[in-house]
Amino acid sequence: MFKREILKHLSVWAQKSDRKPLILRGARQVGKTTAVHLFSEQFDQYFYLNLELKEERKIFEQDYSIEELTRAIFFYKNQTRHKEKVLLFIDEIQTCPAAVSYLRFFYEAFPELYVVAAGSLLETLIDTHISFPVGRVEYLMMKPLAFKEFLCALGEETSLDMIENKVPAPAFAHERLMKLFHTYSIIGGMPEIVQKYADRKDIIALNSVFDGLIVSYLDDVEKYARNNSMANVIRHAVSSAFHEAGQRIKFQGFGNSIYKSREMGEALRLLEKAMLIYLAYPSSSVKPPLMPNMKKSPKLRVLDTGMLNYFGGFQRELFGANDIDTIYQGRIAEHIVGQELLAVETSPLFKLHFWTREKKQSNAEVDFLVQYENLIIPVEIKSAATGRLRSLHQFMDRAPHQYAVRIYSGKLEINEIETLNGKKCTLLNLPFYLSGCIAEYLEWMIVHRGKG
Repeated sequence: MFKREILKHLSVWAQKSDRKPLILRGARQVGKTTAVHLFSEQFDQYFYLNLELKEERKIFEQDYSIEELTRAIFFYKNQTRHKEKVLLFIDEIQTCPAAVSYLRFFYEAFPELYVVAAGSLLETLIDTHISFPVGRVEYLMMKPLAFKEFLCALGEETSLDMIENKVPAPAFAHERLMKLFHTYSIIGGMPEIVQKYADRKDIIALNSVFDGLIVSYLDDVEKYARNNSMANVIRHAVSSAFHEAGQRIKFQGFGNSIYKSREMGEALRLLEKAMLIYLAYPSSSVKPPLMPNMKKSPKLRVLDTGMLNYFGGFQRELFGANDIDTIYQGRIAEHIVGQELLAVETSPLFKLHFWTREKKQSNAEVDFLVQYENLIIPVEIKSAATGRLRSLHQFMDRAPHQYAVRIYSGKLEINEIETLNGKKCTLLNLPFYLSGCIAEYLEWMIVHRGKG
């Protein structure tokens, strides 16, 4: 069991004077239950209820008043309430609509009680009778391990210190950090995978765990589908996603299927709500607000790059590569950077965006758009020379500022460049292992270096 960044956010929630019951969201197997168990060490008394167990779910189905329900929980756990700080963790809450409806009453009747609920929410998305009490709960998102968490899990405390506490990161740490990030890019951030690798340092030994993950997701399909036909569509969507990830997709015929746009779109959007995939839509914005164009084809991402590598067959190629940017036409590098950008965000409203300019004569596409204060910053994942960043140049010629980011295998540096149309720009070159620190390094470049 290793520490996760989400624990810091849980501690901030616990210290709020106007705290509401917390819904911890995330796909299956990302470590929600383990994180709350670790968080419980901060409390005097801890109650854990798993609503996949019939006897524990039944407590919420008796139509008790909130006072009776609270007494029933203490009675069921054979404890009396005699401590100040009490944490109640309701796991797999999506299996019990009644438990969801009780959350608002905990907030109104027992505000001093610390209540956390978690679940994959997959079944909830199908059952229209379940609705979360608006304005009576808070949300946090949990995702696979970010690179910083990966370093912590491997006991690489010195390497972690180079990233966390030193801006700019020292050049002497570059080679080791790149090697560690390369390993992270291969195995990804699913907690069980990382734990097993930390124990044995054997990538081949992870294969059975990867197989178990995908089997568990496929087995869950029966719970999500409204009928057998839809179950087949969702199964196809899950298994095909790993081969289609990293590129723009069309719903019609997705994964070389005969399925139509409507049914495949429903399946993919369901998997997105379940957080097994992400659909990133393009934007033509160069200044806020950052508006996605939902009429355009989205770019498909899967939950974890390690799963993409295993099920897409890229592990061996990555293992022998010197630069992850060369694998799968650069899509693995782009995917792991996107995973890092997602990992640092805990809001369920956060989305990844990329920039496009589609013309008959020439198309342009920038990998990511990151908002820093009132600026939209373009981010390219490329090892090419700065003069060849043509799409980035096109964005900068239209942007009302001069800042851009390239993420690559090289060392940290800042270049003054000129676009093809002659606009002078400042390019922040970030090594891959600093992808999750992009906000800090934009501040370092813009504010502390006085480049504004």
